[in-house]
Amino acid sequence: MNLEFLEAVDALEREKHMSKDMLLEAIESALVSAYKKNYGTSQNVRVDIDRTTGDINVYMRRDIVEEVEDPFSQASLEEAQEIDPAYEIGDVIEYQVTPRDFGRIAAQTAKQVVVQRIREAERNMIYEDYVDRQGEVVTGIVQRISNGTVYMNIGRAEGILSSGEQIPGERYRVGERIKVFVMDVKKANKGPQVFLSRTHPGLVKRLFELEVPEIQEGTVEIRSISREAGSRSKIAVCTYDENVDPVGSCVGPRGARVQAVVDELGGEKIDIINWSEESGRLIAASLSPARVEMVVIDEVGKSATVVVPDYQLSLAIGKEGQNVRLAARLCGWKIDIKSHSQYFPEGTPDIDTDDPIFEYVVREEPEEDEIYEDAGLGEADEAQDAEAEAMDAEEAAEAGAEEPAEISVSAVKRMKKAELIEFAKTLGIELDPKATNAAMIEEIVAAMEG
Repeated sequence: MNLEFLEAVDALEREKHMSKDMLLEAIESALVSAYKKNYGTSQNVRVDIDRTTGDINVYMRRDIVEEVEDPFSQASLEEAQEIDPAYEIGDVIEYQVTPRDFGRIAAQTAKQVVVQRIREAERNMIYEDYVDRQGEVVTGIVQRISNGTVYMNIGRAEGILSSGEQIPGERYRVGERIKVFVMDVKKANKGPQVFLSRTHPGLVKRLFELEVPEIQEGTVEIRSISREAGSRSKIAVCTYDENVDPVGSCVGPRGARVQAVVDELGGEKIDIINWSEESGRLIAASLSPARVEMVVIDEVGKSATVVVPDYQLSLAIGKEGQNVRLAARLCGWKIDIKSHSQYFPEGTPDIDTDDPIFEYVVREEPEEDEIYEDAGLGEADEAQDAEAEAMDAEEAAEAGAEEPAEISVSAVKRMKKAELIEFAKTLGIELDPKATNAAMIEEIVAAMEG
């Protein structure tokens, strides 16, 4: 081996993007195997390639021990000190044992081993490269299609787009360039396997990052995404700069930015809404394009009942429940949709959809009598109460009383909004329909106690 050999290694380094030292170490290891195979020895040998001249030398290594058991790998202290008096027990003696014809034999025997090591090193480098690119979008070229699986050239590796990760109804042609999401990377015998996706919600996020400079700069942030690939996606965005409109930034001038993403996804519809830390407003916005009248929120159960105008019910639910399903995934809440007439069967004043009402269900500890009822211990008391109520009703009828039977405060607290409004009328109170349940209850209780 000579300078031409080093030049060949330099060329490999440039072409394969592998370090020169790693290549030389692989070759040295292969030459050790070649030496032992061709010369039938079990000696402990080391091969050294001069990094300047390219010369190759083989050294036999022998450990210095007190009692020699294997003369090929061990030497006595006396034998070692004949070579150099400075040797001590535990040192290593090295002899140069390079055969005259080793260059020819090594080249023939080590060829396959060297090629294999280079391939392994190259595969590891490709694996490390694509592992770091997990969760990113790459552009691939369709190479072939087999049994519904699309194999793509994504640079130094081959990507696999399985049928389950393809957008329903999308057709691919050999030579076509498409953007895909790097979902997973695994090691295999023939090299790393890069699994791609066109249905992952991360694809929508990365495409918007490519199209919207404000997202790249961090001015606008995508807080949540829900997607049914090929049909519709919903994304919630926010900004920490009051001078920036996050939705407008994603839509772009004349809708150019969002249209570029829609085109890349084959016409998939995309709803963009403002993220809100207030759960009620987020739920109302997530049902876009439907208009919302009222949101009743149960924060303990992480659920919400949404009231919409009668003519907006089908739009809020969506085709086969798609709109409400995507909205629930987007905000992480269970959502139950009701029309105005379903929620207010007795009729109430119209509610402005531009200013929805947000109610929060307050869960209180059950009172003592309720606990007894739940435990089945209040049957006798119930009978006594029923008898007392009957007597009170008879006395009231005899006296011609027009006032309604007395209702407890706990019963008022369990009333729905429509019931509160009707009960308040019996007390001569006109409640604001837009007021919260808590405010209505407070006003009614004050009137009852007064």
